[in-house]
Parts: sequence; C-alpha cells; structure tokens
Amino acid sequence: MATVAIFHNPDCGTSRNKLALIRASGNEPEVIEYVKTSPSRERLRELIAAMGILVPGLLREKGTPYAVLKLDDAKWSDDELQDVSQVSVARRRR
Repeated sequence: MATVAIFHNPDCGTSRNKLALIRASGNEPEVIEYVKTSPSRERLRELIAAMGILVPGLLREKGTPYAVLKLDDAKWSDDELQDVSQVSVARRRR
C-alpha cells in the first residue's frame, strides 16, 4: 500500500475532516503540519506533478490576498506562484 501523507492544519475543520476520513479508511498517514513546516520548493514541485495540477491550482482564493494580488493574472510565473504558495495561508487544502 502507498504511504499516505496529509499536509494538515489542526485549526481547520476541513483538514480535520480529511484526516478523519483517511484514518477511517484504515490508514495512519504521515501528518505534516504545514503551518509549522512549509514544504520546500522541490517538494511543492513533486506534489504539483503528482496531483497533475497547474501551480495556480495549489493556491487558495478564499480568505487570502489572492484577489488583491490578482494571482489569476497570466503575468505571474510558476516560480513566482510557488513563492506565494510558500506562505501557508495561500496554499489550497486538498
């Protein structure tokens, strides 16, 4: 069986629910509290590739400066968006 990991925020109800679902499936995941320990740029690239998403798909819109910074503008490079995603409040929960 593949190892399961969750980038978890214990203060977030969605994150707590996802963790409970993983455990209910019989898996004990590696729990990484991303607010305390942000993934490296390299790890983010690996995660983005594994999820099959584009970098903007990693960013949260609700409750973040996404709209103010106009992060949906094509002017932002993937590297710049990955820099933004290093700030945990900007990272989407999946």
